[in-house]
Amino acid sequence: MRRLVLISALSGTVAGLLWFAAQYFFVVPLIHVAEVYESASHSHDNSTVAHHSHGEDSDEWQPAPGWQRNSLTAAATVLTGIAFSSILFGTIAGLGRQINARSGALWGVAGFLCFNAAPALGLPPQPPGVALADLMQRQVWWVGTVVLTAVGLWLLAGKRSAGWPLRVAGMAVMILPHAIGAPEASGKSVVPTALVAQFTTVCLAGAALFWVALGGCGGFLAERYGTNPEA
Repeated sequence: MRRLVLISALSGTVAGLLWFAAQYFFVVPLIHVAEVYESASHSHDNSTVAHHSHGEDSDEWQPAPGWQRNSLTAAATVLTGIAFSSILFGTIAGLGRQINARSGALWGVAGFLCFNAAPALGLPPQPPGVALADLMQRQVWWVGTVVLTAVGLWLLAGKRSAGWPLRVAGMAVMILPHAIGAPEASGKSVVPTALVAQFTTVCLAGAALFWVALGGCGGFLAERYGTNPEA
């Protein structure tokens, strides 16, 4: 258990730092551009509600641009990486599976499909200034999609001796949240469509890098330091 915790912490830290680097160099600049459009939209909006909400936001503490914001973002990303690493390698250990760098990377791909790719089909990553659906509805749909995608992938590929009925059931389970449909956004977007598409692509690419690095690094450490069931 100590080795499993250590491997989760190390691989989560390494993958989290890679994820932060991808965000810093590719995602954050797009957020700044989107904020320019959002600020321009606010400056032309003279409604009472807009002024009231803007005033409330200004009273909340926010990290200063520069080292303070970057350091807090890096810390949050690393902690998120460790949390996802604990989920991933705790699941692998609970199932009694042996992993190495290659199979760990494949588990990372599965994590990306569950937590990022499948939810993005209905609720893609969006920059500031884009109309969004109700928060609670988005959270419920996101969690349901993650869980059903994980169950579907397990039915499809988790059991080596699974027959076609289980595989068909796996496909049906994965399709279910998308057949129900993600919550629809209300309001108008002030960010160009091309910028939104670029933001979504970059976010998903960074998440894919994170998951593959997480699984590969953890699998390498598990094989080397003996957290596989036979070790």
